This record gives sequence, structure tokens and C-alpha cells, in this order.
Amino acid sequence: MHLTFDWNMALRRSRPRPNPPSGEPGTVRRAWKRFPYGDRVYRYGGCALASNWCRLHRGDRELFPSAANIAELLRANPALASHVTSPADAAIQLEAAWRAYHAGDFADAADRGLAAGPVGVVVAARAATVYAAHLEEDEARRLSILREAVEASAEVLDIAPNWANAWYVHGTALRCYSQNISVVKALAQGMGGKVRDCLQRALELEPGHADAHVGLGVYCAEVIDKVGAMVGALSYGVRKEAVVDHFETAIELHAQSPVVLAEYARAIQLVDGGAGAGRAYEIYAAAAACQPADALERLGVERARSEIG
Repeated sequence: MHLTFDWNMALRRSRPRPNPPSGEPGTVRRAWKRFPYGDRVYRYGGCALASNWCRLHRGDRELFPSAANIAELLRANPALASHVTSPADAAIQLEAAWRAYHAGDFADAADRGLAAGPVGVVVAARAATVYAAHLEEDEARRLSILREAVEASAEVLDIAPNWANAWYVHGTALRCYSQNISVVKALAQGMGGKVRDCLQRALELEPGHADAHVGLGVYCAEVIDKVGAMVGALSYGVRKEAVVDHFETAIELHAQSPVVLAEYARAIQLVDGGAGAGRAYEIYAAAAACQPADALERLGVERARSEIG
């Protein structure tokens, strides 16, 4: 899959324009569905975002977007520095983008992230991926959104190879894209190996990355579901034990996350089928009982509730 991403075009799309004709690229994100569980429930205004950051980002260990933390990111990724005029200005943009993301305003989060340039790709691509995976009902639009997220995050890897969440977001976007074109087709095109490599690289850079463990657990489960345990082990190096290991590690790192639990339950269904129904139900019930901290976690809780009836 050849990936290219035009940052200038992305920036033009992200800038508000008065009454653009419907159908122009700039109207696409503005047509995204609203978060269905209240648009003010998970807003972290003022200093609330900083004070709740550790809880909100326990899964991905992303640093709070302060000027000092952005400067540290640029020192670790020198090629990224040429795309950031001022860490202080970038911090303001990224705070707003993350605030929108956690509130479930995924279109605004994607726009604000893109407006910040490459340093905003993690929040922009993550917002786009979450929206496509959970809220977009039209298949063609979903694929288009995911393709753009894959392309944007791939470009950032070239200039920020030491940013764990750039690898994580690219791997996650690619995994979701693969799911939508069919896992079997994606495996045949070599996407599965790219997903695995990205998530493993994220863990190398940040061993406490619970979300990367979840991604790897899901990857292993989906491969086993599509090609079987034997072929999965021989051809792709995935085993049922790895599914459990990754999710149990993720739970140790982030026990409060309904997303971790809901994905674990689905993975059990994939690898064990009916034999795992009881265990999957128990984990879905635990996810449904969690107190969500943001929009994504609320989506995880609602998904779990739908599974247990």
C-alpha cells in the first residue's frame, strides 16, 4: 500500500471557510456525526485537563502537551522540530485538540490536530480512527477516513521515529483499515505484519503502553479467527496464549479501562467461540460496570452493555 499525505491540503481542509459548498473536501469532517452521549459530559475545561491527564492517558502514556514536554519530544525527534515554530503555541493547539477528543468532538479534534501540523497527528489520527471505528455507518466514508489516518500517521513516522504514540496510532489506524477491507485480504497484502511491527515498536519505546498491548492482543485474536490457530502459529507467529498475555498485561497497566475489558471479551469470542462465551460475558459485565472518563471509554461501556443485553 503506497502512502502519501499532503499536509498543505490537510491544513486547507482544517481551516474554517464561510459556507463551503457541500461535497467539497473541507465539509467532510463537519458532516461527521455528533457523539451520541452528550457533548458536555466529558469536557475538561481550564486546568481540569491537566489534573485528569494521568487518568485519561494511563493507556497510552502520552505526555501532557505542555511547552516543556513538546520541547522534549522535539529533542528526541530532531526532524520534527522544523515543523514546530513555537512549542508554547503548539501546546495551546494540542490542548484544545485533546480536549475536543476526550469530549467526543472528534471532527474538531481532527481539525485542530491537523492545524498544528505533524506534531498534531497523534490526536488527529486517533480522533479519526475512533470516529470511523465507532460512529461512521457509511462504509465508503469509513474507509476514506481510515485511509487518511493511515497516510497521515505514516508520514509522521519518517520525522518522529522515537515517538511511541506515532507508532501506536499508525498501527491502530492500519489495523482498523485492515478490518474494514477484511483481515484475510489485509494479511495477504502484508498489512498484518506492519500492524504488529508498529505496535511492538511502540512497546519498545514505551513498555508501559497498555493500549499497544491491547492492539497486539486484538491482532493475534483476529489472525487466529480468520486462519485458525495452527496456520496462525506457523505462518504469522501468533498463539492463543499471546492473546491472554497481552490483555492481562494491559489490565495490570490500566485496570480502570472499559475499552481494555471490552476488547478482551471480543478477543476471547474470536479465539474460543462458544467455548469462551461465559468468560467473555463476565468481562463484558466488568466493562459495563466501569465509570468512563471520556468519550472513548463511554463508547466502550455502551458496547459492553449491548453485548450483555
